[in-house]
Amino acid sequence: MTRSITLTLVLLLLLLGPTSSETVSPVVQDLINRNADFATQLYRAVASRTDNNVLLSPFTLSAGLLALLSATSGATQDQLLQGLTLTGVDPMALPDLFQTLRTMVLQGEGTVTMRQSVNLLPSTNFQVSPSYQDLVQKLGGSVRHLAYSVPQEAVDNINRLVQEQTRDQIQELVTTVDSQTQLLLATATSYKTRFSPSFNSSLSQDERFYVDRYHVVMVPMMFRSDKYFLAYDRSLKVGVLKLSMADGTAMLVVLPDEGVDITAVEEEVTAGRIQAWIKQLKKRKTIFSFTRLKLEVQLPRFILEHLYSLKDVLQILGIRQVFQDDADMTNMGSTNGPKVTQVFHKSVVSVDERSDDITAGGGAAMFSTLPPRLTINRPFLFIIYQQTSSSLLLMGRVIDPTLK
Repeated sequence: MTRSITLTLVLLLLLLGPTSSETVSPVVQDLINRNADFATQLYRAVASRTDNNVLLSPFTLSAGLLALLSATSGATQDQLLQGLTLTGVDPMALPDLFQTLRTMVLQGEGTVTMRQSVNLLPSTNFQVSPSYQDLVQKLGGSVRHLAYSVPQEAVDNINRLVQEQTRDQIQELVTTVDSQTQLLLATATSYKTRFSPSFNSSLSQDERFYVDRYHVVMVPMMFRSDKYFLAYDRSLKVGVLKLSMADGTAMLVVLPDEGVDITAVEEEVTAGRIQAWIKQLKKRKTIFSFTRLKLEVQLPRFILEHLYSLKDVLQILGIRQVFQDDADMTNMGSTNGPKVTQVFHKSVVSVDERSDDITAGGGAAMFSTLPPRLTINRPFLFIIYQQTSSSLLLMGRVIDPTLK
């Protein structure tokens, strides 16, 4: 008799477990919630434009856009606040609030495996005040002047800067720039998973992954037998599997039931729904008395690497004036502040069996009876978040794990 069962059945039998009890101040939590609202709106806008894999780092992009917002005033700033779902928040308070959140996320428990690059890159024609440069640094970014009149030199300098800031995890961000560029916002993120406990590479083996009903690929499937926290969203017909990381983050794997269109699920993924999933994973009781479900999990190994030019997407979200000639960027320090020419965002995520724990060998916990098996072998969504604050770090869609 087979031990493979549907995710729906698995999730009807689970008991959910607690996470960190640390508290987050109300003002920082409000920023987290607003960032999540913007993140899910942005994700849906990007995902709706492609049928392929998707990857974004809302946390890194938010840092860059907050730096941009701090350079603006008047109607330009009001529009940015509205587009970033920050209406009603004092823009003067945002740098300190985000610095507090950034410290919580990047300097929390464990060794953070996320590398960030956040850069405001004005043309040499525009002045930038020291106070604005300090503010951008507070947000985890930097300001560098570039001579866009020599495009290849500007491209080389951007890529070299990103390479240094991500410690060689991202080698190239852009290939061309416009010689008439006034200001670029360039953000990049690299993240390598370190599951805790880890998957055991000796148990990985090639399995079928059903891209769609007509397309099947073979992909290395990681394997781990353990006790897991899971949830089930009956309204969307999706299961949510939580995989904890060694650095205090966690990955939610969101798997639609068989026959459920993943794009229809994405249209309903909001900040509130994600928070509901996370809260559900904190509950202590369901109809059974065990704390976590014994389960064998197979998850595809994959690497995603995506670059987006976000000017058009941001304008769809209502952020327009900052790209126009009448943009009010005088808070940057120049009397004739530049308009933003383009916003580049690149993210790389590597999901594999890697672990820094030399004692880790895991993947095959011993149980008195063989547990059911859950194989993630069709398109799914994933969300990586910091557990203490529930701050969203990365969001993605895996349609074909053999493709970047």
